[in-house]
Amino acid sequence: MYIAMNRFKVRHGAEAEFEEIWLNREVHLHGVPGFVEFHMLRGPDRDDHRLYSSHTVWESEAAFLGWTRSEAFRNAHGNAGSRKPLYVGHPEFEGFEVIQTVARNPQG
Repeated sequence: MYIAMNRFKVRHGAEAEFEEIWLNREVHLHGVPGFVEFHMLRGPDRDDHRLYSSHTVWESEAAFLGWTRSEAFRNAHGNAGSRKPLYVGHPEFEGFEVIQTVARNPQG
């Protein structure tokens, strides 16, 4: 599996608008080959921003790369540049190959 994460440093006072955009956006992932799940995470509050991270799980890095080259990806990110006043800096991408998964104990 492969996990793709984007870290967003959202300016203080812009958190509600940022969350509204994500919670009410059109989702383009459901029919994408290799897509497993998506999470938007609200992180710690810092001096000049609150940290958020999008966390997308894929069957493989190849599936993720296929998504980044797709029409669905272009549709999902078409307005991304118009949101810069919400951020401190640019979103930061991090990609991870999963080397171990520990699932919840089905007995507990």
